[in-house]
Amino acid sequence: MLTLHHLNHSRSQRILWLLEELELDYALVPHQRDAHTNLAPPELKSVHPLGKAPVLEDQGRVIAESGAIIDYVVRRHGGGRLAPPPDSVAFDAYVEWLHYAEGSAMLPFMLGLYLSRLGDAAAPLQPRLGSEVHNHLTYIANALGEHEYLVGDTFTAADIQVGFVLEAAQSSHALGRFTNLVAYLRRLHERPAYQRALLRGGPFDLSAMRKRKD
Repeated sequence: MLTLHHLNHSRSQRILWLLEELELDYALVPHQRDAHTNLAPPELKSVHPLGKAPVLEDQGRVIAESGAIIDYVVRRHGGGRLAPPPDSVAFDAYVEWLHYAEGSAMLPFMLGLYLSRLGDAAAPLQPRLGSEVHNHLTYIANALGEHEYLVGDTFTAADIQVGFVLEAAQSSHALGRFTNLVAYLRRLHERPAYQRALLRGGPFDLSAMRKRKD
């Protein structure tokens, strides 16, 4: 059976969502952030040396990194679901979105998270950061256009991966001007599997990560 190590208010929420979309049997091992520092608990280091989540265990394999976990689960347990055929042009776009979400898009949002804790000291960096956030959201909005989903109007695991980026944008109040992305994120949140993942994993609120603990 698959075992997911899940950290509250984290990227592992999308792996929960993926497992629910595929209706797979899995065990959930919950981990809670430190109430003062918001950091992952030290026991996660016994699962993976980085001490971060998500981490998936399957038949002796230990897999970290959201994109790698999504790729692994879809290939080995998806049964052809949530990804285009591997020999299609759509598959190339699908793989690009999987890598883009963490490889490029999340960086300005993570920087924004840390800078938000610096107060006025972060002011010189805010214009550049805001420009990068706008650049990425414009890119996603233009790629989505009037389509329902990112790849061929069919829901895929790429939507799960990129959806987390938009949740990060929403938590920093950067999403409102992109009306098609607001509607897209609403569609994602309305999916029954997304709702089941919330019930299984507990409250999910990325804005909680922006609260400084003193």
